[in-house]
Amino acid sequence: MSASVSIPATGQSGGLRRVLGLGPLVAVAVGLVVSQGVMVLMLQGAGLAGLGFIIPLGIAYLLALTYALSFSELSLMIPRAGSLSSYTEVAIGHFPAILATFSGYMVVAMFALSAELLLLDLIIGKVYPGALPPMLVAYGVLALFTGFNLLGIDVFARLQSALALVMVVSLLALGLGAVGSDLAATTTPLDQGWNPLQAGTLTLAAMAIWGFVGAEFVCPLVEETRRPERNIPRSMIIGLTLIFGIIVLYCLGALLCIPREQLAADPLPHFLFATTVFGEAGKLFLVAAAVTATCSTVNSSLAALPRMLYGMAQNGQAFPQFKRLSRRARTPWVAVLFIAAITGLPILLLGQDPDAISLLLLAAALAWLLAYIIVHIDVIALRRRYPHIARPFRSPFYPWPQVLGIAGMLFAIYHVSPTPEMTAKIFGTAGVVLGLISVIAVAWIRLVMGKPLFVPEPLTPSEPAPLTRAALSPEPL
Repeated sequence: MSASVSIPATGQSGGLRRVLGLGPLVAVAVGLVVSQGVMVLMLQGAGLAGLGFIIPLGIAYLLALTYALSFSELSLMIPRAGSLSSYTEVAIGHFPAILATFSGYMVVAMFALSAELLLLDLIIGKVYPGALPPMLVAYGVLALFTGFNLLGIDVFARLQSALALVMVVSLLALGLGAVGSDLAATTTPLDQGWNPLQAGTLTLAAMAIWGFVGAEFVCPLVEETRRPERNIPRSMIIGLTLIFGIIVLYCLGALLCIPREQLAADPLPHFLFATTVFGEAGKLFLVAAAVTATCSTVNSSLAALPRMLYGMAQNGQAFPQFKRLSRRARTPWVAVLFIAAITGLPILLLGQDPDAISLLLLAAALAWLLAYIIVHIDVIALRRRYPHIARPFRSPFYPWPQVLGIAGMLFAIYHVSPTPEMTAKIFGTAGVVLGLISVIAVAWIRLVMGKPLFVPEPLTPSEPAPLTRAALSPEPL
């Protein structure tokens, strides 16, 4: 069988508008990945392993490249805003498509964005105590960027490029300032316990991989990207490489100036890092990095996740209201407001019980890794089903990146718990979330869509469509 899939033409009159180039896409990849949570986790990992943390960071970077290759192939082979749901429905069926997208993105975003906004509120309160009422910063940032994303994708692109630039400059200033400071002259990395093969170092890859998840958020923007066959793969690879370099310099600077034990134990190690190196002036660097990191993450999520819902609605996998576009900006405004709502509602609950929130975040992160495993399976399934179809981008060295990616993600899932006491709670919470989403997905597919759970949809119009519940019903006499 030979077939071809063409990427929709630029400037569709009735759909999304193509205005994004390579720069804004790299800003999405970097800005979504580098958050305050990542800034905290990377320093704590450096505190646990010293310079040996470079080994799990390298492993995590290579695993991230594998998912970038898989997402690049799929997003250009099936260039739809639905992203993972669109790929999975033609690879292994509707049920895994809905399960992967909702558990791996909507649930994760709901808790991760809420925690990110609360962390920003906490940092502002610590630097400027009593200056603002609690939760004002969190809800203010959410409302501000919801409004910006409703104005259109071009407004989002200009904001994202500026936010990502300021964030990168701030983090580089922290790292370079620490390396060149007087504190670094009195300490060497060897004093921090350099032993890359010490027990437990490799298991920190599960922690390090959180520094590289999320670059695939450029894929739901494929229908609004100029020259996607060129810009989608390059943006993810360039973004992940920049992130790797920034994190290495950031962790090295911290290890040169702060004892490992303090980095590992401090709940806000980035605050300790900034004030140790620059004193009171360090608070300004930290505020700049924290504000831009959080705003960039929120901005990227409010752009990418509504496009996923828009694409799912186009495929019949979500409420049809998510297909609605604003007349002037051509923005999926119902989906934008929905993502803003599920982000804002948990903030009060998250603030009341931080320990429970940490548990939910780890459980949701486990679901994110499952989504990455599914995307690798999608590539393998579609290579077998459609070996001769046109692919604007082909994952090199197939199937080794996919096999290594699946094995690495399973390894990270196995080591997702930081302590043995939390293991049962994390997997139990993830099981409840995945179970609830599974029940809803089964009901939607069978009762609303009227389709089988695991039968892939045809990729081309000439391919026979899967049998639906209506087709299986006997004809009346």
